[in-house]
Amino acid sequence: MFDLSGKNAVVTGASSGLGIQMATAFARQGADLVILARRFERLEELANKLTAEYGVRVLPIKCDVTNSDEIDAAAAKAEAEFGRIDILLNCAGAAKNNGVLDMTDEEWDFTIAADETSVFKMTRAFAKIMQENNYGRIINIASMYGLVGNTQLFSTAYHASKGAVVNFTRAVAAELATEGITCNAICPGYFETELTKDVLATPDFQEFARSHVPMQRYGKPGELDAAAVFLASDEARYVTGVILPVDGGFTCI
Repeated sequence: MFDLSGKNAVVTGASSGLGIQMATAFARQGADLVILARRFERLEELANKLTAEYGVRVLPIKCDVTNSDEIDAAAAKAEAEFGRIDILLNCAGAAKNNGVLDMTDEEWDFTIAADETSVFKMTRAFAKIMQENNYGRIINIASMYGLVGNTQLFSTAYHASKGAVVNFTRAVAAELATEGITCNAICPGYFETELTKDVLATPDFQEFARSHVPMQRYGKPGELDAAAVFLASDEARYVTGVILPVDGGFTCI
């Protein structure tokens, strides 16, 4: 079960953090990859590593996922090189955190563009390719903060963007259900990435995690892999519109 050999997967944000982890998880299951990010040197390094370790084909493409022209060009290149796209994992994101009383227009617009609008633009471009083959698996990386608020770190735009991704996922799942395309979202809890490393390392936040996460710890590398691989697989053909928290129980209390 869950063999992805012969599948072609697109992963955004693949130059760091969860994007690298997700691309590696798919390669480990045998999928060929198109990896997208702005830092091309990092993409090339990852591509060489995954090809050497897993024998899969990896196409790195420099792409700003907030730029429609770059996304459309990346989609055209991916289709020309691979012929079909079976899996899209929207993992790219960035945020400028602030509370609603102090947030600037620039902070809001930046976060919404990076974390919400980018998911729409990527899905629009690659779902058209999937539709041609009546097959697709779209997986959006949202956040547990798309399901709840929090009192530890004010991040209004981030919460709003991830909440939008959650319901965007449901809308796309319903719209494309007859096209052989599923759309699901994963809502990670606290995982260490370039964006979260400094915050998670503070004593205050570590104490917050111990008191608010039932498992009393942050997520470890690899603990999102099973969710992504399952949702990308043929076995999940009847699973669509699902919002799956992987958060150590944070959203269950």
